[in-house]
Amino acid sequence: MTSPTGAARPKGPRLKRDLMFFSIAILVLVLDQATKIMVRANLDPGQSIPADGWFRFTFVTNTGAAFGLFQNQSVLLLVTTIIGVAAIVTYYLYPPVQTPVLTASLGLQLGGAVGNMVDRLMLGYVTDFLDFRVWPVFNIADSAIVVGVAVLTGYMLLFDKPAKAPPPTASPQK
Repeated sequence: MTSPTGAARPKGPRLKRDLMFFSIAILVLVLDQATKIMVRANLDPGQSIPADGWFRFTFVTNTGAAFGLFQNQSVLLLVTTIIGVAAIVTYYLYPPVQTPVLTASLGLQLGGAVGNMVDRLMLGYVTDFLDFRVWPVFNIADSAIVVGVAVLTGYMLLFDKPAKAPPPTASPQK
C-alpha cells in the first residue's frame, strides 16, 4: 500500500486505524437509528415522556438543520450532507496528522452525518427526541457530530501546533 506521495505505508497501523474509524461510525449509526426507531414506535409526534421535568424524551420531526434552520430544504441539506461526508472521508484518508483522537473524532462525525442523512432519505425529516428543555430537541447523531467537531477543534487548538523553524544560524564570513 502506498501513500499519496508514493511512499510505502505499513499495513498494521492503517488497518487498526481503519477498524477504529469505521467501528465508531457504524456504532454511532446503529445507536442513532435504533433509538429513532424506538421513539417513532412508542411516541406520537410532539408527545413527551415524562410529561415534564428537566429531561424528557420528546418526539420531534425536523425538516431543517440544527436549531430548526433551513426548514423544508431537503435537497440543499442532502447535498450539504453528501459534501460533508466526502470531506470527512477525505480528511480521514489524507490527514495531516494520524492520531487515535482524530480518528475517533472523524468516526463520530461520519456516523452522525450518515445517521441524519438516512432519516432525510427514508423519511423526509430527521427524528429528534432528547429534550433537556433549555436546548432544542436533538438526537444521537447530532450529539456525535457536536462531540466529534469539539474534539477535532480542541485537538487542533491545543495540540496541532505548527513546528517552529529553528533559529537562523550565522553563516561564516568569507
